[in-house]
Amino acid sequence: MSAPQATRTTALHAGAWWLWALGLATAASRTTDPLLLGLLVGVAGYVVAARRTEAPWARSYGAFVKIGLVVIAVRLAFAFFLGSPIPGTHTLVTLPEVPLPDWAKGVRIGGRVTAEGMVFALYDGLKLATLLICVGAANALANPARLLKSLPGALYEAGVAVVVAMTFAPNLVADVQRLRAARRLRGRPDRGVKALLQVGMPVLEGALERSVALAAAMDARGYGRSAEVPPAVRRLTSALTLGGLLGSCAGTYGLLGDTGGGYGLPLLLAGLATALAGLWLGGRRSVRSRYRPDRWGVRAWLVAGSGIAVAALMIWANDYAPAALHPPAVPLTAPVLPLWPAVSVLVGLLPAFVAPLPSGADRGDRADRTERADRADRPASRGRAPAVDPCMKEPTQ
Repeated sequence: MSAPQATRTTALHAGAWWLWALGLATAASRTTDPLLLGLLVGVAGYVVAARRTEAPWARSYGAFVKIGLVVIAVRLAFAFFLGSPIPGTHTLVTLPEVPLPDWAKGVRIGGRVTAEGMVFALYDGLKLATLLICVGAANALANPARLLKSLPGALYEAGVAVVVAMTFAPNLVADVQRLRAARRLRGRPDRGVKALLQVGMPVLEGALERSVALAAAMDARGYGRSAEVPPAVRRLTSALTLGGLLGSCAGTYGLLGDTGGGYGLPLLLAGLATALAGLWLGGRRSVRSRYRPDRWGVRAWLVAGSGIAVAALMIWANDYAPAALHPPAVPLTAPVLPLWPAVSVLVGLLPAFVAPLPSGADRGDRADRTERADRADRPASRGRAPAVDPCMKEPTQ
């Protein structure tokens, strides 16, 4: 099944990308094997590189990767200076230890740094970094505005606030890059504290202008209107939503934990069903309408199903071969890539082949597009400008 070009009608549902990424994150939470975690990062990065658009939010994946590297560095620094609960025999260095009072027993600053403790910290930090990178993949692939359209009516106001917050940072980065480029063209320095202060005021002004324009657009569209519902329906809605969210949190904790797989899935399903019922009742207060809602097609099922399959197979592998997914730090052993869990992780590559191609992906590389645009603007040899066919997007003589 060849992937079509992404248009308004064939674009993948944003919720499918989030389900796929959360499936990879769930799989990452079930293992500390650095080879499997690296494979999950590679799968997420390959899909992002193959299906990422040129939208501002699509540039956030690199920021999440950098945050993951910072998390690993901070975890290693804590283990180095504050010690590790893992005992070890291979001493790397012995730091001067700060004496602490009796009430701070179990906490130390300095002392003996072991290789086993640093390896354990590396595995732990890599696991958390992989979770962040999987979330960054969903943030780079899913259109936040289209995701907002798919939210239930009860979550519309909260969804608007989240989408505005998610789209503010990319616009802020774009403004900073544009102003720095303008300063370079004028021969002014674009680095340093002075340049940062001079760039900050135009960036703040642009942010305020966007805020005022957004507020006017929301007010013109009747944002905040609500319909009257009986008090009994409101109380029932609150009880169902709160109970469903608590059940979902408890079920998710059971699934992510090593010993809660038995009760986690039933509790999660019951909590989701209760929460959906509460959201459906809460949607009666919303008077908004949906214009051309996104469809959940076969490709969305395949993308979401691949992530769910990776999570389910990893949970199953953690039940029958926990030692393969959790290499011990004591004694020090080289990690081994388990075959079947690695194969199950590769199922997450399916979106790179079935998801619609981003706009402009089949036009060749950027150099070809630039050359094509220059040829379109170049006058013809007969002394007149070439006519451009709006359907072909190519200059014709």
